[in-house]
Amino acid sequence: MNSIGQIFRLHIYGESHGQSVGVIIDHCPPGLPLDIADFLPDLARRKSGAKGTTPRQEEDVPKLMNGVYNGYTTGAPLHIVFENNNIRSEDYKNLVEIPRPGHSDYVAHKKYKGFNDHRGGGHFSGRLTLALVAAGVVAKKLITPVDIRAKLLEAGGEEDIDMAIEKALATGDSIGGIIECVATGIPTGWGEPFFDSVESVIGHLAFSIPAIKGIEFGSGFSAARMYGSTHNDPILSSGKTLTNHAGGINGGITNGNDLIFRLAVKPTSSISIPQNTLNVVTGLMDELKVKGRHDACIALRVPVVAEAITAIALADFMMLEKARDTHL
Repeated sequence: MNSIGQIFRLHIYGESHGQSVGVIIDHCPPGLPLDIADFLPDLARRKSGAKGTTPRQEEDVPKLMNGVYNGYTTGAPLHIVFENNNIRSEDYKNLVEIPRPGHSDYVAHKKYKGFNDHRGGGHFSGRLTLALVAAGVVAKKLITPVDIRAKLLEAGGEEDIDMAIEKALATGDSIGGIIECVATGIPTGWGEPFFDSVESVIGHLAFSIPAIKGIEFGSGFSAARMYGSTHNDPILSSGKTLTNHAGGINGGITNGNDLIFRLAVKPTSSISIPQNTLNVVTGLMDELKVKGRHDACIALRVPVVAEAITAIALADFMMLEKARDTHL
């Protein structure tokens, strides 16, 4: 599925080397001030250019195709498009026969019977996070005054991120990282039990970000090593809690504390080191030498995407809560 959301619903589309990538947002309320300038700060944070990111440079200027008139959303589906211009598809020719280990190349080839667009990873490319960031800009406006901030805590197992990137670049390898996202100012009561818990929906969106391999909320996996007497969050007279091991969520519902989660980002599959892997044409093991322009540490560009998916989830929860209140 390329769609998600119950009320604030979005559909993403496109391929890395196709004509464009984009997003259609349904049920964006009318009257929200919106123009191209609103998108530029977050899009700039996602762009490449820093050491350890791909040399591919795209303008990434959004085209507001539909759903905006005279600087305000109209209530009609909001359609945002980004053109692909700086492409070098010839760099990916050998991946038709020799899919990259750790990448979607092989499974996409199998699932779509060889008709998939393999160039730059096609529809599986991290380039489609542009659509998530764009939707996140709209969602952030909707959920104000909720504030969301994400940062890279470590890369390649090191807190000295610059050193870790230098090491990866020197060896032609890639590294992953840990992202922490914190959302403040969320009211108590957003979310649903069980299948549409806050954790479930954010997790669903998080795994739409290519390279995400894990997520934990609050104390996360360390909770398994704690006693209940330590892990429990005593409730204060304000309704908030003394500690926040729950990461701002109880029973799938926000509890008034800061929402806190962390993402594990794997190393990118495209590396300069030759690899021995399957040739799907010959059926034999073959040497793969990856060409093209790739990130040594894609985690550098993930924080703003983490903020976006959090805002998207919270916007939907906010609108669901408003709909519930309307019908009570």
